[in-house]
Amino acid sequence: MKFNLKNRKKYLIAGGLLLATATPSFALFGTGDIVFDPTSYASLVSQLTTLESQYNMLKNNVVHFSFKQQWQTTLNALKNANVANMFGETAGVNIALNSNSQSASLTAWKTATVPVSSGTSSYLQGQTVGNSAQLSQLALIEMSDSVSPDCLTAVGQYRAARSQNGTANTSLTQQQFDTTSATNSEVQQLNLLNAAQAQQLTEMQSQAAMHVYLASQMTVANMQQRNAAAADLNTAAAVQQQRSVNDTSAANEGSTWTTYLP
Repeated sequence: MKFNLKNRKKYLIAGGLLLATATPSFALFGTGDIVFDPTSYASLVSQLTTLESQYNMLKNNVVHFSFKQQWQTTLNALKNANVANMFGETAGVNIALNSNSQSASLTAWKTATVPVSSGTSSYLQGQTVGNSAQLSQLALIEMSDSVSPDCLTAVGQYRAARSQNGTANTSLTQQQFDTTSATNSEVQQLNLLNAAQAQQLTEMQSQAAMHVYLASQMTVANMQQRNAAAADLNTAAAVQQQRSVNDTSAANEGSTWTTYLP
């Protein structure tokens, strides 16, 4: 009997130790008590914070402006040119200035300018290129006849394009200043921005063509002023030369007037 009690006590102590050592193992493999993992908790908090930030960003992207008219500007429209035509001297000019028609520009320019006659052409054949004031004037006329019709066409083309693009510009402006949710998503706003930049590029290209023709006209005008200045210098030199050779006093008046070159 004593032996059995001693053995039973040993068995109870051994069983208690076994249970005490087995509990952490059960928790380790998913059974038993709940274990708190600080690392996993911190990771979940970080993921939740990231999701919240993404949600707020998406929410802000779809929120639209309710008052945009404070940015709106007015597009200045070009009125059609109206040149008087009393006797037909400016026939075709109005068409050239208001439409994209090169043929109308050529016709209008020829009608409104003085032509070089056939007699003048015969006279100029005997002149030396590079040493003739008359040929330089002819070069000025020929340059002007080439550039000026193109300038008329460019002006007409720009006016016609502004009129044709009016509907597209107005539509884009209305959508840009729309305060509803129909055009205020992020993608829609980016599309409107791209469309505005495309319209700006087209306008810049049209104005660049106008600048080219303005520079051409300035070149012709500069050539005319240059020829006039050169002619004045040549006249002054010729007069000085005649005065040094021929006495301008009253005693030699007859000889002076017969040999004087203006």
